[in-house]
Amino acid sequence: MSVEVRIDPGRISRLLRLRGGLAERGLRKRTEKVARIAQRKAPGTMGAYLSWKIQSGPRGLQGVIVCDHPAVHYVLNGTRPHVIRPRRAKALRFDSGGRTAFAKVVHHPGTSANDFMGEALRAGH
Repeated sequence: MSVEVRIDPGRISRLLRLRGGLAERGLRKRTEKVARIAQRKAPGTMGAYLSWKIQSGPRGLQGVIVCDHPAVHYVLNGTRPHVIRPRRAKALRFDSGGRTAFAKVVHHPGTSANDFMGEALRAGH
């Protein structure tokens, strides 16, 4: 008695790319894991602005993690030293050491980059 097995690479490829298929389930699991790590590593309330999804891309399915916090660019890339002046008010108001302070100009020293998204991607690998 003999058994013949035929492998259809096209069909296997289609099965792997199908929505709800094996590849999508694995991609969904990994994307969600990376998003959870990024939420934990994000500074302040930035983690609440993270979302993720699986979408079709030019080379098949892809996991996408988005942070739409207004300051995410400055956190990820850091800032150079810069001057801050009030836009509409006469002075800037901020809290420092439990006291309220006012200033017409602040010379901000800049911030170093915090690539929490890249760190999450590497940790979720």
